[in-house]
Amino acid sequence: MKTLPGSIRRRINKNDEQISSAPGWMTTYSDLITQILIFFVLLFSFSSIDKSKFNAAMLSLQGSLGIIDGGMVIHEGDFIEGGEVEELLISAQEQQEFELLQEEVEEIVTEENLKGVQVNLDERGLVIRLIEGVLFDSGKADIKDEAKDILDKLAPLLKETHKHIRIEGHTDNLPIHTREFPSNWELSTARAVNVVKYMIEKHNFSPYILSAAGYGEYRPIAPNDSAKNRSLNRRVDIIILKSTSEASEPK
Repeated sequence: MKTLPGSIRRRINKNDEQISSAPGWMTTYSDLITQILIFFVLLFSFSSIDKSKFNAAMLSLQGSLGIIDGGMVIHEGDFIEGGEVEELLISAQEQQEFELLQEEVEEIVTEENLKGVQVNLDERGLVIRLIEGVLFDSGKADIKDEAKDILDKLAPLLKETHKHIRIEGHTDNLPIHTREFPSNWELSTARAVNVVKYMIEKHNFSPYILSAAGYGEYRPIAPNDSAKNRSLNRRVDIIILKSTSEASEPK
């Protein structure tokens, strides 16, 4: 076997040293740090993130990487599990989806000049509120013809969401005693059921994603101390439910 000259051996060894100057684990570590950075940039982009949970997620990450600030006392309850971090991210993504959905519904309401329709977001999901006079005559549960036009304009977007939708009927606290509706319970429930039936029969909604609830006078949004406030409480709410609310719905 021939021996390479010393000068050639020195050049080869020098090149090998240059090539292997960075340990292999540095590449993996750099990729990890980059992914972590992207992850938290995404979290920061969602304004609705629970600050305490986000801080807990940061604390958990810092602890796992061994970069907890000196002198900081860490308790077991300060950390959150990886599954909770994932749920936090999913919740933030869903919140953004619902905000975009709210904008789309508000655009329809504005463009179609839909009167008596309010749109807002709460912990349950997206609430499309229709006051009594929009859908029904006083003390009645039959959907008015002009109200059907409103439902027809909202139906395509509601159907595209593929989310569970709950129709809620509400009344004021003035008692009703008719042959058809002995109390506000029956009136509020009948109104919600009729909206559900219309969506299924006219727009082919899946019965599995729709539900009806009647709350009578017991979930007011304003004090029943004036005619104006009572009119606000006489309403039907169409609620596109978030996944956390869907979990409470019967399957």
